[in-house]
Amino acid sequence: MTMPLRVADVAASVRSKNAGPFWLTIDVFFASQDAFEQVRDGLDTEAVAARYGTVADRVERYVLDDLRVIKFSLPRPAVQGTLGDRDMHGAGFASLLAEMQLQHVL
Repeated sequence: MTMPLRVADVAASVRSKNAGPFWLTIDVFFASQDAFEQVRDGLDTEAVAARYGTVADRVERYVLDDLRVIKFSLPRPAVQGTLGDRDMHGAGFASLLAEMQLQHVL
């Protein structure tokens, strides 16, 4: 039995950052076309939304085939700089996506 792959197992880099005080953006970069396709086809928007505690309708997914990049934009869990904000720069949100398991492996 093979262990399910995580995004971090195949991505070259996963990073997150602010996209203003209300939104985050998470970028997943790939060194190979095969790795890009594994994540593109094995990671659905609904699963990403659930991981971040929002609904799929609030998550914007961009697939940049020529660059081998997948980008997600989603609402921050708390407005940047407010009492409930635990990550002012949004950099820590990348690890949540990096640790997600892929649902379909090529």
